[in-house]
Amino acid sequence: MAKTYDFPSDLLAGQEELHQVRAELSALLKRLPWSVAPLDGFSDDNGWRKVERPASPGWTPDEQAEVEKLRQREHELAVFVTTHRFWTEVETPDRVDARTELKHASRK
Repeated sequence: MAKTYDFPSDLLAGQEELHQVRAELSALLKRLPWSVAPLDGFSDDNGWRKVERPASPGWTPDEQAEVEKLRQREHELAVFVTTHRFWTEVETPDRVDARTELKHASRK
């Protein structure tokens, strides 16, 4: 039977915010042009699959700042979650299972 873990509330909150920030960043990147800098479109069928991209107007300074802000927050939260003092209380062989459970705890 799998162990269950009593995660501290701040660790659960950090993991939940990490999920939210990653979802927000992913959605933003899907909406933005494919290239940060303005570039012409291209078509390339010399590889194993054809790749086509329309011309990209690039990202505005506001869009670049928003992506940077979300990436920075994602990094801060990932460091917080992975270095939380809770992990010192979990035996080494169980840490992977505990980490997996934490990732899914807020989605239950």
